[in-house]
Amino acid sequence: MNIKYKLYISLIIVLGVLSNLNAQSLTKFAVIGDFGWDGPDELAVANLVKSWNPDFIITVGDDNYDNGDASTIDKNIGKYYHDYIKPYLGAYGSGSPDINRFWPVPGNHDWRATNLQPYLDYFTLPNNERYYDFVVGDVHFFMVDADGHEPDGYSKTSVQAMWIKSKMENSTAKWKIVALHYSPYSSAQTHGSVTTVRWPYKDWGADAVFSGHDHTYERLIVNNLVYFVNGLGGKSLRTDDFNGGLLPESKAHYSADYGAMLIEAYDDSINCKFINKNGLLIDNYTVIKSATSIVETPNIVNNFYLAQNYPNPFNPSTKISYTIPPNINGQMSKIVLKVYDILGNELTTLVNETQSAGRHEVEFKDDNIATGVYIYRIETPSFTATKKMVLLR
Repeated sequence: MNIKYKLYISLIIVLGVLSNLNAQSLTKFAVIGDFGWDGPDELAVANLVKSWNPDFIITVGDDNYDNGDASTIDKNIGKYYHDYIKPYLGAYGSGSPDINRFWPVPGNHDWRATNLQPYLDYFTLPNNERYYDFVVGDVHFFMVDADGHEPDGYSKTSVQAMWIKSKMENSTAKWKIVALHYSPYSSAQTHGSVTTVRWPYKDWGADAVFSGHDHTYERLIVNNLVYFVNGLGGKSLRTDDFNGGLLPESKAHYSADYGAMLIEAYDDSINCKFINKNGLLIDNYTVIKSATSIVETPNIVNNFYLAQNYPNPFNPSTKISYTIPPNINGQMSKIVLKVYDILGNELTTLVNETQSAGRHEVEFKDDNIATGVYIYRIETPSFTATKKMVLLR
């Protein structure tokens, strides 16, 4: 086989894999919370979010500190996210050129302004603009106003809740996401759980619930539904907020630095990452939906799981994560993780050791290989899995 033909075949393979990745990926979005405080920390988070090139951004409230004033809203929001907002009438740019790609919910600091008026004047949103829904691809979002000032109420039997319930139950979207400011479940000491917004989201069809209010990150599982607290968008850190202990439902928590969430929705799964402002992956959680049920894949699972590398395509490095279930005898598992080229030639061994149950992550970087498709494979005494990844120089 001559060199030109080999290059041609390699190119076809790369394009095929990229096409398949694009076909599977329904949508990519970022989640920010408690962020609207003009300064270097909000800037760092905004730069992190923009580096992901998300399709759009949703917020979980407290978009405009401290008092929701008209005089501060543009420098607290538009200064950093104007290119996602349409229509944008502020002073920092031209706004989104085609469609609105910034979807907020109000928080208690936004409601400090009379009747939420600066917020309502600044954004153009569906329904009454306080609570609403929207659809992108096969993901349906339900944006809740959890504040006590909401005229239509905020209890699970309120006018607002019944509107959300009706929309959710009549939705034909594959994925249903709830966003609100107050956290139904939170281990943080400053605010903690807000029981009035413990609506029956799962019964209504929700796949995940995102909230803020506490300036922490936390992932909790309640009745097989995942709840995220995501309040590290830029206002202030409360690094000791978990010192009082964790709720039994808490699976991951973090409060050491600012950050945001990157969410990637596929046909059969939604991958949720929290990444701090320095680019460090703090938590990685996947909800997998089969034809008949949802199987959630957290940091520790009941089965082995090999995740798709991130980022993919990549240059110059990527991270590969996998989970090891608890052994029935409490023994550790022998793990071998290797990388191969598309012809099956072994390039490197990333892992070759016994490891304990839980989530593990390893970085792959090789400066001596060219653009192309590569294979990574995990082997254990009882499980093997293989995935493709793409290097683009």
